[in-house]
Amino acid sequence: MNRFDFSPYRRSTVGFDRLFDLLEGQARLNGGDNYPPFNIERLGPDAYRITVAVAGFKPEDLDVTAQQNLLIIQGRKKEEANDADFLHVGIANRGFERRFELADYVRVDDARLADGLLAIDLVREVPEAMKPKKIAVNGQKTLEVVKADGDQADAA
Repeated sequence: MNRFDFSPYRRSTVGFDRLFDLLEGQARLNGGDNYPPFNIERLGPDAYRITVAVAGFKPEDLDVTAQQNLLIIQGRKKEEANDADFLHVGIANRGFERRFELADYVRVDDARLADGLLAIDLVREVPEAMKPKKIAVNGQKTLEVVKADGDQADAA
């Protein structure tokens, strides 16, 4: 297992403790269970899609929960009476839980299940108060082009 040392960055940055804790925690949590497989796709500057392969799950078997900065996807397979005599079982038929840490202001826009793939669309919406703004120094107005009247322009 790779171990990252963030102490040099912690010494020279202020206010990024949550980010470093998150990175270190993810390295510990992602031990090796890769079920079910998933893709994360960028659809635009502020749009993302998480696609999870959930073959064999019905919509009522899946639970998608969005909390502040956390998306939890759970699959619970109902036990079905199956009298089949399998020679090999290679299709996973077990429950799962996947957690995704979300950045600030990212919300779930839509979730769809089709062809064994659960697609969850995410959108980042930064509030207007958090967007960058130009600030006038000492109340200075921005420069504008001065338009001269026709009579005064001819006199000059």
